[in-house]
Amino acid sequence: MSFSGDGLRIVSGSKDNTVRVWDAVSGVLQKTLEGHTRDVNSVSFSGDGSRIVSGSYDWTMRVWDIDPGSQNYGECVLGPLEGHTDWVNSVSFSGDGSRIVSGSSDNTVRVWNAVSGECVLGPLYGHTNQVYSVSFSPDGSRIVSGSGDYTVRVWDIDPGSQNYGECVLGPLRGHTDYVSSVSFSGDGLRIVSGSGDNTVRVWDAVSGDCVLGPLYGHTDGVTSVSFSPDGSRIVSGSYDNTVRVWDAGSGECVQTLEGHTDYVMSVSFSGDGTRIISGSRDNIVRVWTPTMPWVKSIRVETIPVPHLRF
Repeated sequence: MSFSGDGLRIVSGSKDNTVRVWDAVSGVLQKTLEGHTRDVNSVSFSGDGSRIVSGSYDWTMRVWDIDPGSQNYGECVLGPLEGHTDWVNSVSFSGDGSRIVSGSSDNTVRVWNAVSGECVLGPLYGHTNQVYSVSFSPDGSRIVSGSGDYTVRVWDIDPGSQNYGECVLGPLRGHTDYVSSVSFSGDGLRIVSGSGDNTVRVWDAVSGDCVLGPLYGHTDGVTSVSFSPDGSRIVSGSYDNTVRVWDAGSGECVQTLEGHTDYVMSVSFSGDGTRIISGSRDNIVRVWTPTMPWVKSIRVETIPVPHLRF
């Protein structure tokens, strides 16, 4: 689940095999995208907001045109992209929209050309358990991955680098359970990770040192984490049904957002950092301001998809 770059739309994936696009202001459903044959685990907007990539338990990815001015609006314009041999747990566009990264329960990471659909790098081997989360660095030169093997890895994906395709940092160890979610800060200097050990950690993206954490507060596994655009805050969602906002400098929990009545499976900041979106197994998508109760609740028809495999 994520905001579009302009903060005007929200995309969600569901156990009913669909992708849905919502108006982030009114909460009105704009489009339902159908094509996957099993649960949709992960969704992401391209930087310009014209496309969405989705990953599914059906082992494939699809790219959808969601530009209202396009003749292909609402259609699958690329895919299904095949290659993974198990569930696709996480997908994301590079900042320039030219590539897609995917992480899978087959323990591998792959990089795809977002225009042709060709797998241009991978499978990348190293993790010894399912890859639950993947994300590009802001400049598109690296990928971070989090896994059921309790570790975080950083991969060089710059074609001009002598380390192209190699794990150049990690495995980063510290978590004592699966790493469910990973993300770079906006400046690319830090990585945040959330884990089934109920904690959040922040890592130096150059040295690999754990520079903050573990951050305690959640009383059950952390499912999703993300930096605010300016890197000053971290948002986390958990199986304890709450959303927490952390000071990314001190590690202090500055806000606990309560209202969901079931697991919070996905959280994200808006592009301007003024809002947070959360998706839960209570069938509700909530939009929050970091210092106020939720400002919008969207009831969806089916259960938002867990990003983890049990």
